[in-house]
Amino acid sequence: MRTPAAPLVTGTGRSRLEPATWALGASVIFMLLYCAFGWAGWGPPAAGESLPGAASRWCERVSAGLFREPVNALSNLGFMVAGILMFRVLARDRPAQRRLNQLHGLAPVAVLYAGATTYLGAGSLLMHGTHTFWGAWADNVGMVGYILVPWLINVAEMGRWSARRLFGVYTVLVTAYAVGYALQGPKLGINLELFEVSIAIWGISEFLYRFWSPLARVLSGLLGFVIAAAFGIMPWEMLAAPAEFWWVILFWLPAVLSNQAPRGRRAYAPWYVAGVVIYMVAFAIWLTGRPGDPLCRPDSLIQAHGIWHLLSAVAILCFFKFLRTER
Repeated sequence: MRTPAAPLVTGTGRSRLEPATWALGASVIFMLLYCAFGWAGWGPPAAGESLPGAASRWCERVSAGLFREPVNALSNLGFMVAGILMFRVLARDRPAQRRLNQLHGLAPVAVLYAGATTYLGAGSLLMHGTHTFWGAWADNVGMVGYILVPWLINVAEMGRWSARRLFGVYTVLVTAYAVGYALQGPKLGINLELFEVSIAIWGISEFLYRFWSPLARVLSGLLGFVIAAAFGIMPWEMLAAPAEFWWVILFWLPAVLSNQAPRGRRAYAPWYVAGVVIYMVAFAIWLTGRPGDPLCRPDSLIQAHGIWHLLSAVAILCFFKFLRTER
């Protein structure tokens, strides 16, 4: 599963920071293209989006300009900066470090994690900036594209997958979601919010990574109910409506795929703990960033949803540091 990292310095004399430079260049080009295509306006908003002058779904006053939600859109630059910093760290890894685990050097999985983080910012910016259906599509594909990475890393190790299989499964899932969203909307026509469910699957897979045993595999799915409750979905609600919450069976997906104990160990403090705490604080702030909440201030430069973006970017950096602790 562990693929050797590509050399960072070649005979051409290219800089060790070249991957970060490429990521920065791609981000700048994205912003230039965004401005070029949006200069004439983005057209009518997608269904469910507010018209200019009204408060958006995420509280901020909708503008008729280049950015429909200026603060909520531009705060996504935090994800792009996080991705660029990851590429910079990976490029600086010494040869000896690249053998530690697949989140060191420019190993394919490390590049995937950093790249998915960078695209996460671009996709969310398109949604908040354009209020178009395709912008929302890009946003949701970006969220799913990121959240699949950490739990697939876990089950790939515990299932002894090859790197080729990991990337194959990732590509199939992202492609299926992208097509399904375009045709059926965010729930894919089957009442499945893949991003939200994947948060629980990641937590469950991390539990198995730390405490793997045959009994832990059987019990691991129950942790999904605890994680769902932390986000406001109570177990009795799910049990009372099995047709709506059929996806709880996916809480046992990591157990099915993880038939062997992991060969490595990770340090959960401080980075994993910090990432979880920061993300939950961000989620609590996210709850206030909607019309009708007493803290909603549509015309303020401080937007709860923008803070959510920035804190989430910090949490993702923490999880990156955490994954690099594996030995």
